[in-house]
Amino acid sequence: MRDSERAISIQNLTKYYGKLRALNDISFEVKRGDFFAFLGPNGAGKTTTINVVTGLSNFQHGQVRAFGYSTTTEYTRTRRLIGLCAQEFNFDPFLTIHQLLVYQAGYFGVLPQEAAHRADELLKRFQLIERRNVKHRALSSGMKKRLLLCRALIHDPEILILDEPTAGCDLELKFLIWDYLTQLNNEGKTIFLTTHYMEEAERLCKTIGIINHGRIVRIGNKQEILQDKSLEAVFLEVTGLE
Repeated sequence: MRDSERAISIQNLTKYYGKLRALNDISFEVKRGDFFAFLGPNGAGKTTTINVVTGLSNFQHGQVRAFGYSTTTEYTRTRRLIGLCAQEFNFDPFLTIHQLLVYQAGYFGVLPQEAAHRADELLKRFQLIERRNVKHRALSSGMKKRLLLCRALIHDPEILILDEPTAGCDLELKFLIWDYLTQLNNEGKTIFLTTHYMEEAERLCKTIGIINHGRIVRIGNKQEILQDKSLEAVFLEVTGLE
């Protein structure tokens, strides 16, 4: 890879929706192998940032790179490096969950035989193998959350991006997802997690970035961030949403 140490590099990123400036000249980096929490209240700019990183949204100013490759001029290459677990259950209603994963892998150039093997491995890992031949509508919401993770991982990306993956989950599923993510990070995946749950960031992550009103408030080591008394007002705004 062109830059093997910096998984995500964002420089002077500015994004407008009409006259609304959703991201205001933000800059930060995520190192390879990090578990990075992007913390902020609803509307702070978290989802907009990951939409830009994954190429789902354009932007007006700045540079965004994945392992040194531009997400705009080298989109195909960077998209293969990233697995996105979004919030919406946007699955094809006509395919079984195994077929869903095989089709998804094909978008990234994974051949059908290898894709089928990977799909089975992921379904086993996320305790869905017994449902491999059912359609997603037959799954509970918790199973659908796990299927989103399977889909994000099917092409074995270097970076896993998750947009509030435990929003609306019960405690059992939340802890289960936390355990999965910790294991993936221990295996070497770079994880970029957006959340407005301070508990989630504290439990899982090594590095915390705080965004509010489209501006970066602070980026740093988890322990340093948690001990910074000047951030108490931001923490109160974020945790007050729970």
